[in-house]
Amino acid sequence: MDPAGKIALVTGSARRVGRAILLALADAGADVILHYHSSPEAEVEATLLQVRRLGRRAVCFQADLSQRGEIERLFQQVREAFGRVDILVNSAAVMEPGDVRELGERDWDRIMDTNLKAPFFCSQEAVRLMGPQGGVIVNIADVAGLQAWAHYPVHSISKAGVLMLTQVLAKALGPAVRVNAVAPGPVAMPEAMGLVRWERVAHHLTLQHAGHPEDIGRAVLYLVREDFVTGTTLVVDGGAHIA
Repeated sequence: MDPAGKIALVTGSARRVGRAILLALADAGADVILHYHSSPEAEVEATLLQVRRLGRRAVCFQADLSQRGEIERLFQQVREAFGRVDILVNSAAVMEPGDVRELGERDWDRIMDTNLKAPFFCSQEAVRLMGPQGGVIVNIADVAGLQAWAHYPVHSISKAGVLMLTQVLAKALGPAVRVNAVAPGPVAMPEAMGLVRWERVAHHLTLQHAGHPEDIGRAVLYLVREDFVTGTTLVVDGGAHIA
């Protein structure tokens, strides 16, 4: 699919990786819908301004995607604003550490609802807006879905679920809707991590340097454009999964 002239919704796109994906789609000619939950208004407005400088239409909607009703409200707003959606990128996620011996049900639900339940129901709503002409869904997974991250157990489990969700949706929705995933590695330094530790993480990668959010934007563009790829996961991690 050529993104030019298409309508693209990117969840969690006011900042960091989601923002890079949104800007990549806008730069490729798509009109975009910025979704955010709790990002500061200044970051939302700055991202919208950058999209508009690219000459594309941009709107933003706030929603807590862990709540089914909020997802329904978001897509009703999309329907009213554009009447359709051609591209959905499920990027919104939370990443929280925890000890498997101490994590409670609320911890589990908070992470799983955002990281796995939300992509399922957002995809369901998007397909209804795509109609018979179909479209493209790209799920943002994580290299943690391919490895056992013991210090981020629910995050790792949720992202493994995203990988299977991608395959299930691709099989169920094809050929009209193609569904793929990107599994990023270290492309954006966690806000709680210091630079010294970040550089240490990067050094242990096969390529021995960290990536950038824009790497994920380019990966998403490839999966949007390539019409003979569905049900696959593109790993963009500097070789972390083989290091």
